[in-house]
Amino acid sequence: MPKRVADEIAALPEPRGPLRRPCADLSRRVRLLAPLLDHLPASSSSSSSTPLADALGAARDLLRKTRDGSKIDQAMRGDAFLDEFAGVNRQIHLALDALPYNTFHMPQEVQEQVALVHSQFQRASTRTDPPDTQLSMDLAWALTDNPSDPALLTRISHKLQLHTMADMKNESIALHNMVISTAGEPDGCVDQMSSLLKKLKDCVVTEDHANDALTTRSASIKHRSPIIPDEFRCPISLELMQDPVIVSSGQTYERSCIQKWLDSGHKTCPKTQQPLSHTSLTPNFVLKSLISQWCEANGIELPKNKQNSRDKKAAKSSDYDHAGLVSLMNRLRSGNQDEQRAAAGEIRLLAKRNVNNRICIAEAGAIPLLVNLLSSSDPRTQEHAVTALLNLSIHENNKASIVDSHAIPKIVEVLKTGSMETRENAAATLFSLSVVDENKVTIGAAGAIPPLINLLCDGSPRGKKDAATAIFNLCIYQGNKVRAVKAGIVIHLMNFLVDPTGGMIDEALSLLSILAGNPEGKIVIAQSEPIPPLVEVIKTGSPRNRENAAAILWLLCSADTEQTLAAKAAGVEDALKELSETGTDRAKRKASSILELMRQANEDSLKGNGH
Repeated sequence: MPKRVADEIAALPEPRGPLRRPCADLSRRVRLLAPLLDHLPASSSSSSSTPLADALGAARDLLRKTRDGSKIDQAMRGDAFLDEFAGVNRQIHLALDALPYNTFHMPQEVQEQVALVHSQFQRASTRTDPPDTQLSMDLAWALTDNPSDPALLTRISHKLQLHTMADMKNESIALHNMVISTAGEPDGCVDQMSSLLKKLKDCVVTEDHANDALTTRSASIKHRSPIIPDEFRCPISLELMQDPVIVSSGQTYERSCIQKWLDSGHKTCPKTQQPLSHTSLTPNFVLKSLISQWCEANGIELPKNKQNSRDKKAAKSSDYDHAGLVSLMNRLRSGNQDEQRAAAGEIRLLAKRNVNNRICIAEAGAIPLLVNLLSSSDPRTQEHAVTALLNLSIHENNKASIVDSHAIPKIVEVLKTGSMETRENAAATLFSLSVVDENKVTIGAAGAIPPLINLLCDGSPRGKKDAATAIFNLCIYQGNKVRAVKAGIVIHLMNFLVDPTGGMIDEALSLLSILAGNPEGKIVIAQSEPIPPLVEVIKTGSPRNRENAAAILWLLCSADTEQTLAAKAAGVEDALKELSETGTDRAKRKASSILELMRQANEDSLKGNGH
C-alpha cells in the first residue's frame, strides 16, 4: 500500500502556482523514500492502515488538492496552506519515528539516505519559510486598486502561473468547485477572488490584443472573425456559451444543451461519459463573466435567447431565466434529499449575489419551500435553507413573505437544535426579520430569547456576536426585555464585563444599557454587584463603552442612593469629571448627572450626621 501511494505521488505532474515549492519539496522527499518502501516487511507493505500508509495518503491528497485547487485561493490563504504542508511533513516524520528501519536488511547507502530524508521531514514539520511577501502585497493592492496597474497584474499572473485563457478557465472551475464543496464563501473571500480573476483575465486579453495589433496591421484584420477559445465553446453544440453551467462531473456546458441531454433521459456526462451523481446545474458565474469580457474586447455581441417578455425581463434582472428558476423550485419539491440539498445551496448562493436574484427567487415561490426544509433531517440542507432565507430577507419585501410562511417557529427550532453555523445564521435571520417592529413581538413570543442567550454563552465568536445583535434589536420591545431578564441574561452579561478577554464587552454594555431601562432589568442588574466593573470601564474603556457604562450607572444611581454611594466609594468621581468634559455628548450628560447625584447624596449624608 505505501509503495502504491508513493508511485501515485511520483506520477503527479509538475506543480504549478504559488505553492509549487512546498509541493515539489514534499513530492521529492516522498520519492526519496522509494528504496525504503521496497524493503518494508510484508505486513507493512501490504497494509492500508499503518501510520506510514496513512501519512503518505495524506501527502497524496494534499498534493492533489493543491494541483486541482484555486491558485488565487492558495495565494490569499498562503499561511493556512503552508500549515497543512507542515502538518503532513510532521505526520510522515512521526510515522518514520515509529518505523524501525535501521533494523531492515538494506544496503548502508539506503540506510543513510532514509535517515537523511527522515531528518528533512523533521525540519519541514515546523514552518520556517514565510509566504511570498511581495505576492501578498501585490494581492492586497490588486484587491483595493480598481482599475489595477497592468504591471502589477502581470506580476501576479506570473507568480500564480495563470498565463493563458486555458489557465483562466481552469482557475474559474477551481473557484466554483470550491464554492460548491463548501456551499459558501471561505472566509468570505470568493467575491474578491472572482474579482481578481476577472482583472487577471482582462489583463491577458489586453496583452493578447496588443500583441495581435503589433504583428498584424493589415486592413483585413478589421474583417476577420476572432477565433473563439475552446474553453468558451459548449462541448455539445461547439457554440459560444451564453449561460454556462457546471454538472456534477465538473464539466461546463451551455444550459439549454445539457438540459436537453438530461431531459432525454441521459444520466452521464456527455464529454467524459462519467455517471452523474445528481442532475443539478450550477451556474458558472466566473466563466460567464470571462466570456462577456472576451466578447466586449473583440466587439462580439452575445446571441440572445428566444424568450417571451417575462423571460427576457427575468434574464436581465437575475442570474437565472424563468426555466432555470422553475427547475430549481421543482428540485426543492422533489423529495430527493440530495436534490433538495443541492438546490437549497444554489439558492443560498444566488440570493447572496444581488437584489434582483432575491426578488426573482421569491417570486418563483422559493420561500415556502425553503421554510419546509428547515425541518429537514439533513443538517446541511437545514443550514442551506436557513441561510438562503437570511439572504432573501435582506430585501424588505421578502420579510413579510417569510413571516407569512410561518417561518419564525421553525427558525427558533433550528436555533435550538442546529449545527453551530446553522444556529449562527438562524440568529442572523431573526435579527433581519426583527427590523420590522411587529416581528419583534412575534419572535419573542415564539420563544427565541432563551436559545439566543444559549448561543450568546456557548457559541463561536461570530455566533455570540449574531446572538447579541438579535437580542438587542428584540429588546427594543419592552416585553422582550422582561423575557431576557427572566431567562437569566444579566448574569452572563456581567460575566462578560468581569472577564473582558472574551471579546464581548461592547455587546454586554449595549445590552445592559437597554435592559437597565426596564424596572425588572434594573433590579436584577443592581443585585449582581455591577459597580466595580462599570467603574473600571468608565476609567479605562473605549469612548463608546464609557458612554454605555455611564448610562447604566446613571440609571442605577437615580433609582438607589446606595448605588450612588457605592460608585463614589469606588473612586469614580475623577473619571466622571474627565468624561463630562471629553466624552461623547451622551456621555457628558450622563457623567454630569451622576456627579450631581453624588453631590446630593453627600449633602444628604452630611445633614443626616448633623441631626
